[in-house]
Amino acid sequence: MRVTQAVSGALAAMLAALLAVVLWSLPETQGLRDPVAAAMDQAGVAHPVTAVLLNFRAYDTFLELGVLLLAVLGAWSLGRHTPLPARPVPGPVMPGTLRLLVPVAVVTGVYLLWAGSHAPGGAFQAGAVLGAAGVLWVLSRPRDLPAPPSPLLRLGLVAGTALFLAVGIAGLVVGHGFMGYPPPWAGALILIIETAATISIALTLVALFLGGAPAEREG
Repeated sequence: MRVTQAVSGALAAMLAALLAVVLWSLPETQGLRDPVAAAMDQAGVAHPVTAVLLNFRAYDTFLELGVLLLAVLGAWSLGRHTPLPARPVPGPVMPGTLRLLVPVAVVTGVYLLWAGSHAPGGAFQAGAVLGAAGVLWVLSRPRDLPAPPSPLLRLGLVAGTALFLAVGIAGLVVGHGFMGYPPPWAGALILIIETAATISIALTLVALFLGGAPAEREG
């Protein structure tokens, strides 16, 4: 035990020293505000954060979508999930709340998706809202819900990552670099990518909440 603690302490000290050396040797910088502001006319969107995440450093967002997809595949690899039992909730409060919140969540998600081009928002925020609505629907349903067809579910889960990758490769083919967009098409391409990503993120969150593969995968 003492040897393990000593080795762990030594490794932690070495890592801390390496981090200190790296941070100490970093050059002084003013950040990316000025370069981003200078390139906003080619971004396709008016919000600088969206421009960075979906255009100037789009591969970061692409990798985030890939991580979510791998998380679902990892959960599914553990086996089929046990369906949650449907439990009718007595009284009108829960059904009425569900009928109110789900449409509001859909409208809010669509707004956040659209607003991302010029204000805080985007696919991850919209997908989180829609995913929360899906989880609430699963928990509050008064009867068993039919499972979506397995091909459609899988298509929805991979839509964001696959479309993002396809657009990125197309940009490389036409000469704008990987994940590069032609400036006249940048806004439309970002909106299409974010729409597909919103669907994938929402389905991913619900799938991770359920935990395992759909019943169709068994056998």
